Amino acid sequence: MHPSQVLFQDQQQPVLLPVCDHYAGSEKLMHKSISLQNDLGPVFDITFDCEDGAAAGNEAAHARLVAALIASEQNQFQRIGVRVHDVDSPYFEQDIALIAPIAADKLAYLVLPKVSDAGQVRQAIDSINQHFASYRSEPVPVHVLIETHDALAQAHQIAALSQVACLSFGIMDFVSAHYGAIPSTAMRSPGQFTHPLVMRAKLEIAAACHRFGKVASHNVTTEIKDTAIVAGDATRAIMECGYTRMWSIHPDQIKPIIKALTPRSAEINEAISILSAAQQKEWGPIQFNGRLHDRASYRYYWTLLKRAQQSQIALPEQGHALI
Repeated sequence: MHPSQVLFQDQQQPVLLPVCDHYAGSEKLMHKSISLQNDLGPVFDITFDCEDGAAAGNEAAHARLVAALIASEQNQFQRIGVRVHDVDSPYFEQDIALIAPIAADKLAYLVLPKVSDAGQVRQAIDSINQHFASYRSEPVPVHVLIETHDALAQAHQIAALSQVACLSFGIMDFVSAHYGAIPSTAMRSPGQFTHPLVMRAKLEIAAACHRFGKVASHNVTTEIKDTAIVAGDATRAIMECGYTRMWSIHPDQIKPIIKALTPRSAEINEAISILSAAQQKEWGPIQFNGRLHDRASYRYYWTLLKRAQQSQIALPEQGHALI
């Protein structure tokens, strides 16, 4: 049996996505992000933005542009998604109606912003599926932005929806929704990792994702040029809050995020050693460097190897055989 079958059996295997989600709104930035992805490989996703990227009155033309770029030969890795307008906007249906016929088979995911509850997400998914049914055999993965009080209150119900693959924290809208009760300093570091209400939101979203095997995606870092702050935010996001993915809003942020959220070589080597020893014992308990390991820790190390593979890290042959 394959290690994944032994280790997970009837349990749901977690969704795995590239660790960086890079947002691009204008035509110039969309072309630039595709070029960078083609240079680096599919180590980060790109999200084209119809919500904030389209100028007023230009929503339809922008959606068509987004669809054409996704459908083009430039999209080598098919790791480009789209943030559409919010469900209550008159442009939500227009976005998906224009994108589906052109880009359905190469679209990586759709992002739903400003949702209010799980029922609204279900309605949006139903509409998405109706538009895409004629153009795509598999359902479109849906990513959901949690940026309102009501959405946070139903984070677990939203994460439980089968077509939802990822929850992202929209920190600026969330802080703004408190009308001054949370200071603006909580939108950036270090305040975003110390303010109780913001940390509560981050942890609740992460807990909901991990409960249902979905990906928790951390909010933006507004410091564009200081890559040390970006790297620090990404490191704290995974180490303190359990996020395995993070937004990028500038090309200079992509590499620091990838480096911070990708498993280190020492972790990878340890995982291979432990899993190899466990496989020799037919996945029974083992001692390794004086510590007990069983299937609970094997699942952790196996997922770590899968995350490394997702990040295009060159694994030794022994590592590939395990995953």
